[in-house]
Amino acid sequence: MDSMAAIKQTFFQECEEQLSDLEGGLLQIADGNTDAELVNAVFRSVHSIKGGAAAFGFDDLVEFVHIFETTLDLLRQNALEPTPAVTKTLLRAADVLSDLVLAVREGRPATGPEVAAIHAELAALSGSSAQTEDVAPSGEGDEFGFTPIAISLDAIFDDAGAAASSYIIHFKPSSSLYGKANEAIRLLRQLAELGSMQVACDDSELPFLSELDPEGAYLSWTIHLATNASELHIRKIFEFVEWDCSLDVMLDLPSPVDGEEPEASIAAPQEENQQPIAPAVACEAEQSGRKPVEAPAAKKTTQNEYAGAAAPQASIRVDLDKVDRLINLVGELVINQAVLSQRVSEAGLSRASSVVIGLDELEQLTRDIQDSVMAIRAQPVKPVFQRMSRTVREVAAMTGKSVRLIVEGESTEVDKTVIERLTDPLTHMIRNAVDHGIEAPEARIAAGKPEEGTLRLSAMHRSGRLVIEVGDDGAGINRPRVRQIAVTKGLIPEDAVLSNDEIDNLIFLPGFSTNATASAISGRGVGMDVVKRAIQALGGRISITSQPGRGSVFSMSLPLTLAVLDGMVVTVAEQTLIVPLTAVIETLQPKQENVHVLGEGVRVIASRNAFIPLIDVATALAYRTEEVNPTSQVGLLVESESGAKCALLVDAIQGQRQVVIKGLESNYGQVRGIAAATILGDGRVALIIDVDAIVNGARSDTGGESGLLAAE
Repeated sequence: MDSMAAIKQTFFQECEEQLSDLEGGLLQIADGNTDAELVNAVFRSVHSIKGGAAAFGFDDLVEFVHIFETTLDLLRQNALEPTPAVTKTLLRAADVLSDLVLAVREGRPATGPEVAAIHAELAALSGSSAQTEDVAPSGEGDEFGFTPIAISLDAIFDDAGAAASSYIIHFKPSSSLYGKANEAIRLLRQLAELGSMQVACDDSELPFLSELDPEGAYLSWTIHLATNASELHIRKIFEFVEWDCSLDVMLDLPSPVDGEEPEASIAAPQEENQQPIAPAVACEAEQSGRKPVEAPAAKKTTQNEYAGAAAPQASIRVDLDKVDRLINLVGELVINQAVLSQRVSEAGLSRASSVVIGLDELEQLTRDIQDSVMAIRAQPVKPVFQRMSRTVREVAAMTGKSVRLIVEGESTEVDKTVIERLTDPLTHMIRNAVDHGIEAPEARIAAGKPEEGTLRLSAMHRSGRLVIEVGDDGAGINRPRVRQIAVTKGLIPEDAVLSNDEIDNLIFLPGFSTNATASAISGRGVGMDVVKRAIQALGGRISITSQPGRGSVFSMSLPLTLAVLDGMVVTVAEQTLIVPLTAVIETLQPKQENVHVLGEGVRVIASRNAFIPLIDVATALAYRTEEVNPTSQVGLLVESESGAKCALLVDAIQGQRQVVIKGLESNYGQVRGIAAATILGDGRVALIIDVDAIVNGARSDTGGESGLLAAE
């Protein structure tokens, strides 16, 4: 990849971040948050995209972003009220901008009827159709596409009274400014929009051609600007390049009259405890003929203060493939550490020996490395959640519904691999919730509900796993209709006796659809079955809670990482298995007087004033056909995702160990009751138990051959 291609790649990566911030900010504005800093942040996102697009000559993109930026500038200046209609247009413009960036990235034309339509709406909001023509008149740009700056020199001195202030700006870029695809001429053009200005270029540092560095920066500019804008507004133009240039903004005060004591300039050096004159105070005093009064609350304005109190944290961009290779190496390191522990244990060395002590230190170091690498891959779910906002708007517009999306827990972090594979199932669920879950406005009003439906998307950490919930306040699942459709399609026998939960789960069957005809949204019998398979492929589970007339909640439980987990090593029918430690509450030794039999051979154990079901893991996984006496086994008290507690009976506990997760699907296939596999220190393969699958399978078993594998 050449240097220009690398710079473009960086630009598009930054565009993704800016578009994410843009959509998030617009959603907050739509919810009524009109904080000035929020509006400025939204404006800066669009402004940054415009600057980069102009540097690469993406003219179609620049043209659209310019009118978008103009509209947001009116919003920033309180000249445009953020009404629901306005924010709706701005959100649609953000969607179109995202499409345009993608089109440019893929080399497609960044035009189309939708672009023209939203362009016209933005122009109507900003009333800037004429202004747009003035900014870039046909045929007046130079070979780089830059428009000459119209500067009125007379206004600097002869008409100074018409402007609130005159400023002298010294601007010297560094080579890093140009290396980031920024252009000094663009900054000067933006300054020209603030008022009248005079520009002088200093080329005294320009070397001979033989000594010229193509990536160097030798020019600087001195600008005299007469404007109504504040110094803060001027500095904001340079805020994206402030770390890549030298900038000095001074108030241009008139020269003192002969015989008068010169007034202190704000650019003059200040004593340590002396406060500078606030520009507004100095200007007012100058016009009234009074001596300027020092502003007690004023602080010395520096470039860093306009950028914020703290400098941004340094960061680097790393290809995901490199991080994946590092993850794999850490996994191999964990396995080799386990092998060494096994060899030392077999050698019978004393715990006080230097080898064992060193091995313990290596184990701790390995865990610290693994935690650090996992932290590198940990990313908030915010990018995926923000994509769902657009999906909601699109599907709501197609169905004629009014839907409000509420997002919670978007800062919850999870492994990047999990995040990348969440987009498709979440999109299916959101589309189904809007299309099937939330009623039409007339139906909601008739049911005594607000016309606008509410869709809630939340993420949280629970018991060492990521739980994502998609809930709506719609009509809930129509169970009689779902059952009838399943019977009609031959998915269940007509005389099947099903509980409410089992009827709800029928929507996950392949080919199930409540739509009579296919549409652009749904109705082809694919969707929720795809969701379930995608979640299971991630080692997760999905469940439904629905109340007729009040809505439904789909809950997905996913592992935080697909690489490493802490597990309890157990023995079951001479097989070594791993139980995820996050699911284990405590261990117990069953006593005969605490074990009871209920119904058709269902065994429970009395523990802590409650009766807890006993599940023999060996029979559940078909390792044994007959259950053994619980008193000869060890119980692991576990809690499933639904909150149900059960006791898993195993033959023995070997200990706790950090294991590397190896998926079975790619080389073998999905096995009920088994989540994944791992490699032990002695080289053997051990299966990792899917606790929820075993608990649910045993609870739904009615007797006979009870193994989950046999049920397949």
